[in-house]
Amino acid sequence: MTSKDKQIIQELAKKYTQLANLPINKERRERACDINDLKQRRPVVWLHEIPWHEMNIDDKLTLQCDDDFARKMEGFFRGELYRWEYIQADMVLEPFYPIYKHYTNSGMGIDIAETVISNDDSNNIVSHHYIDQLDTMEKVMALKEPVITAHKDRDIKAAEMAHDVLGDILPVMLRGHYIYHAPWDRIPRFRGVMPVMMDLLDNPDLMHATIQKWTDFGVSTMLQMQEQELLDSHIADVHCTPPYTNDIPPGHGLKNIWFRAMAQMFGDVSPAMWKEFEFDYMKPLADMCGLTYYGCCEPLERKMPILRTLPNLRKIGVSPQANFESMAEQIGKDFVYAHKPNPAHVSDNFDADTVRDEIKRVIKTCKAHDCAFEFVLKDISTVSYKPQNLIEWNKVVQSTIDQYF
Repeated sequence: MTSKDKQIIQELAKKYTQLANLPINKERRERACDINDLKQRRPVVWLHEIPWHEMNIDDKLTLQCDDDFARKMEGFFRGELYRWEYIQADMVLEPFYPIYKHYTNSGMGIDIAETVISNDDSNNIVSHHYIDQLDTMEKVMALKEPVITAHKDRDIKAAEMAHDVLGDILPVMLRGHYIYHAPWDRIPRFRGVMPVMMDLLDNPDLMHATIQKWTDFGVSTMLQMQEQELLDSHIADVHCTPPYTNDIPPGHGLKNIWFRAMAQMFGDVSPAMWKEFEFDYMKPLADMCGLTYYGCCEPLERKMPILRTLPNLRKIGVSPQANFESMAEQIGKDFVYAHKPNPAHVSDNFDADTVRDEIKRVIKTCKAHDCAFEFVLKDISTVSYKPQNLIEWNKVVQSTIDQYF
């Protein structure tokens, strides 16, 4: 790494450190913690899964370093400083530079076979057509159990390199991971969505065998990660949402972490089928962990009577397609109402009234049912190269919340 690279990173790190030490970070962290601990507070607002390739205002995101490791550090600082300046919302800057523990996963002995269609080479959101590779029991039974291998030598080297650059400007912290379990996001990548949906009816034995494999492999992966100290209660986010809570003890075991699960393609199946092929297989894995956050883009109001029986359920994702009133009534004081505002509202022409109406409706509904709730704008595939859309969205949401808190 050249002295030029080091100087660029150090200047960015100094700006980051000043902001990370502001009291507002502590206030936001505590407020998010209260919400995750089921206390009704002013809701936190986070923005994640941002189309960074469309956001470069005045070259604020343009990397200037040459060395690969330096560019990774530079990208972190530029991204965080950009968010703070333009789309801060209730983000929290932590007073350290994170190094995430390195590990490899050997896989299941099968690779995704697909064709894709893209209308923007800079965007990783593309249309997929997957080739069916798990259409027989023999192929499913041939899947191999993944092997997790931690790379502590890489952790040590990365931490030493980062510390060498940052010195006494900013501490370096090694961070582990939580468990993200979404088998019904992964299985269609080896089959396609339509074959899976048809076989839930036409060949349920094959689908039970498939999800059993993913469940067995999931348990094995979790135990391997625990054994190799790859897990961590101190994480940056739980799939785009605030992770802070007093109800998970600090540590590196399964009981010290969040469990994240979803079955987005099951949004249109019956509660009985969802229970048979998702809930009953997911529950034993969730039970191994500290707290569970369930749900993403799928509406869950018809599944709530079953979902709420999960003993360690704490946070529930409420998608734009869900019935807001039904979800708030069923969630009540028992869980966190994690609302996902509609990302279509920032995808092209921004309409402040539409956004304001959605936020007002959620606030009124959650207050009426005493819900602890949060807003997390995610799945932002595009803003049509209009960064101002996110800037205005944040302003509208915060000013709307100001009317009630």
